[in-house]
Amino acid sequence: MKNLLLLLMVLVSTTTVNAQKKINWMSINDALAAQAQNPKYIFIDMYTPWCGPCKLLDRNTFTNKDVIEYFNTHYYAVKFNAEGIEPVRYMDQPFGNPSYDPAKSTRRNSQHQFAKHLGVKAYPTLAFLNMKGQLLTNVQGYQTAQQLELYLKLFVTEVYLDFKSQNDFSTYITNFKPAFVE
Repeated sequence: MKNLLLLLMVLVSTTTVNAQKKINWMSINDALAAQAQNPKYIFIDMYTPWCGPCKLLDRNTFTNKDVIEYFNTHYYAVKFNAEGIEPVRYMDQPFGNPSYDPAKSTRRNSQHQFAKHLGVKAYPTLAFLNMKGQLLTNVQGYQTAQQLELYLKLFVTEVYLDFKSQNDFSTYITNFKPAFVE
């Protein structure tokens, strides 16, 4: 009985620790400031409050333990409401959303200037910035943990620096062996 109670306590504490583990999300301004002190790649989840696939990313992909661990180790992870009002300073340029309508805060609104600057055309868009804060690429649409893993590792391992053509990326995709558990 005593051993059973001890085992139950260990299981509950392990489950609680795992359930509390989350991606260390930050604002884009905080990520850029942190990057200036300690260079890392930046990942930006460009979402909107009304976007269904954005909510699926939050529920399915961003709760995956492998994704969480990889983000927290290798990236500054940013959640950015692409139709919100957060003031942004990027590459010494201010960005805002002067056409924002507070009455539309939970439905379609005007796009933030920062999202436009990064070329966001659909939601969700996952933006990857290099260690100097420059845009590497945008990936549109919902991604599973393993689909996202392909991009997360592409940049952190810097394999992309050796690409000379689109064929190199196609070869990378073909040969990529995901390790994240779905």
